[in-house]
Amino acid sequence: QCQLSGLWRNEQDSLMEISAVRSNGEFQGKYLTRVTLSGGCARLSPLKGTQQQPGEKEWPTFTFTVHWDKFSNATTAFVGQCFVDAGGKETLTTTWLLREAVGSLEEDWKATR
Repeated sequence: QCQLSGLWRNEQDSLMEISAVRSNGEFQGKYLTRVTLSGGCARLSPLKGTQQQPGEKEWPTFTFTVHWDKFSNATTAFVGQCFVDAGGKETLTTTWLLREAVGSLEEDWKATR
C-alpha cells in the first residue's frame, strides 16, 4: 500500500516533504521547487492537502495546494494518485494548475497554467 508521508523528488529535481497523514486523510508539509516563474532562487513553501481515507483503497488519490511563500504571487493545486510497482517503488502521479495573480479582469486569460 502506498504511503504519502515522507520525502519525494520529481523529474525537475524539486523536493516535497509530507508529514504523517492523519486518520481523516489530512496532511501538511513543505515544497521546494527548482522551477520558478521569476527565475530566482526558490524557498521552502508550505503545502496542505488531503488523501482519500487511508486504508480504503490500495492506490490512494490525493490533492494538495502549495502557496509559493515569499518569492511568487502564485498558488498551485495538485491532484494525483499513489502507486507501488512490482519492485515496491512508490510513485506519485499528479496533474497541476498554477494560478498567478494578475492586475485586471482583462488579464485573467493568462493567469492559469
